[in-house]
Amino acid sequence: MATHDPSTAVQIALRERFIATDVLTALVPAANILDRNQRPAPDPSIILGEDQVVDTGLTIARDYVRVYSTIHIWKKEVSLAGVKLIAGAIRRAIGRVRALDLTDPDFVCSDCKIDSARFLRDPDGETSHGILVINCLVQQRWSVTI
Repeated sequence: MATHDPSTAVQIALRERFIATDVLTALVPAANILDRNQRPAPDPSIILGEDQVVDTGLTIARDYVRVYSTIHIWKKEVSLAGVKLIAGAIRRAIGRVRALDLTDPDFVCSDCKIDSARFLRDPDGETSHGILVINCLVQQRWSVTI
């Protein structure tokens, strides 16, 4: 299925990878791995968040972009231990197991890694919040050469 946007292709592939990773779904049920803009988030949850697409300038064909995907982790807990454990499971899911399959004929993912992780205490005093930025190098197969 063509999505016409590299960030959409990456988001779909990330969710599929997350729900296929037993270590992760043991901590966060697949039904709580969502793309939504609503609070409160289910407990615990992984919310597929905002994306940024940046031209890499690797080639004159402009066929490579970096997709920076923000992932939010939410868990009601008194410490940050749970969101850090979930972040570790996400790192393992992204890891070196296999390339991220975008299942989109227009795009192929050449590299995928976690660029950053932040762990915060929510102002409500009851919730921990993790924010991961996942960096994917994506080739746009449909780029036009002139």
